[in-house]
Amino acid sequence: MSRGGLAVKGGGLVVRPCLQTGYKAWRATYNPRMTFSAISALSPLDGRYATKLAKLRPIMSEQGYMQRRVQVEVAWFIALSDCGFKEFKPLSPGARTYLMGLVKHFSEADGEAIKAIEKVTNHDVKAVEYWIKSKFEARPELLTAGEFVHFACTSEDINNTSHALQLKAGRDQVLLPALDVVINKLRDMAHAFADVSMLSRTHGQTASPTTVGKEIANVVMRLTAAREKIASIKLMGKMNGAVGNFNAHLSAWPDYDWEAFSRKVIETPEPVGLGLTFQPYSIQIEPHDYMAELFDAVARTNTILIDWSRDVWGYVSLGYFKQRLREGEVGSSTMPHKVNPIDFENAEGNLGLSNALLRHLSEKLPISRWQRDLTDSTVLRNMGVALGYALLAYQSLNAGLGKLEINETAIASDLDASWEVLAEPIQTVMRRFGLPKPYEQLKTFTRGEPMTQELMQGFIAKLDLPEEEKTRLLAMTPGSYTGKAAELARRV
Repeated sequence: MSRGGLAVKGGGLVVRPCLQTGYKAWRATYNPRMTFSAISALSPLDGRYATKLAKLRPIMSEQGYMQRRVQVEVAWFIALSDCGFKEFKPLSPGARTYLMGLVKHFSEADGEAIKAIEKVTNHDVKAVEYWIKSKFEARPELLTAGEFVHFACTSEDINNTSHALQLKAGRDQVLLPALDVVINKLRDMAHAFADVSMLSRTHGQTASPTTVGKEIANVVMRLTAAREKIASIKLMGKMNGAVGNFNAHLSAWPDYDWEAFSRKVIETPEPVGLGLTFQPYSIQIEPHDYMAELFDAVARTNTILIDWSRDVWGYVSLGYFKQRLREGEVGSSTMPHKVNPIDFENAEGNLGLSNALLRHLSEKLPISRWQRDLTDSTVLRNMGVALGYALLAYQSLNAGLGKLEINETAIASDLDASWEVLAEPIQTVMRRFGLPKPYEQLKTFTRGEPMTQELMQGFIAKLDLPEEEKTRLLAMTPGSYTGKAAELARRV
């Protein structure tokens, strides 16, 4: 069985003479067993940090992309056999199992074989089609139906659904679980430190006290909402031909409901279908609006974590948190005393890298000239890079959070040196009982002067307030003036 410059023969793919020269030249330099060490990798994601991204790589790599393309082609092919066309009878259970096995057991060697074909075809999707057909040798049932592989499909029917499958697996199996680890750790900390009073700082100045747990609870609530947004976005797929009108499909079977058929393949859950949401309107490419929405949602989550990384870095700097020491770890090449908050710094840096890529993806992908241009293709190959930096950051944050130890002595010392924060409750009670110019009195008394317990309590003692209110104010300390902070922290 021939395919232009390729032929299936004897269980393998044979290159016809017209293409032999370029193929042989490539084979002379290609070594499928060629390996790269971590220090020779161009990207740190595949070098220095390779082991940390082991779960994401099989999904978002080119091999993962190829495997999803095979998955889409196989799902379409099997579904076509069930359409009732006399030219393509329903496949036997054995044939279906075999085809599903091509997807399930797709290997690096299979990916290399497809790359070898692509070097001849100079077309990556056509190479997948030819590879699948090459697997039909010695299977007469499949060999006879071979031309229904990629039937009426344009490359983008395969590509857009494959990208959606990659994103679905990357989001659900790797990214969200890693984010959940951070959220759960923060939630545990919010509960554990719910009652630990802490001085607030607004504009860098001392402000009304809170608790450590409440400040962490704020982050938990923001992340929980952001996570729900990521998880709720519908991942779309289209399989409607060269310009979205089912032109080729209807030329073959004019009376068949191809739109319903496409919807069924796309929305039927895996492994029989693709488990995506059907996109009924498109040009040659799926519009990518859902991708922009997804990447914006991940970027928004990352921004929340940048905010938290900077805050916790500051708390470490203030001494509110100590970092658990690791045997043999060095904080500085010249200053032996240092224990640097490197996990939070690494997280901040990688979150920034992730967001730079995610924002470019979300801005660029929804734009295509007329019915198709190719500018999205190379950009889409960097989805895994954008998500990889986010995943790396989540891991760094989790590692950093795991090293933190609360320093209640330092926190209490800051509170005890900040009695001026009680100017707020004192003037508020004065307002309640109609005392003259309470705000102005406290402003004159506290501004620019170091406040002590004795000074604040002396001011309270002179106020014309009911004794029970005066007693209540006199009993108040910066550490006890935390409102509902502890309750809110425990409730998160």
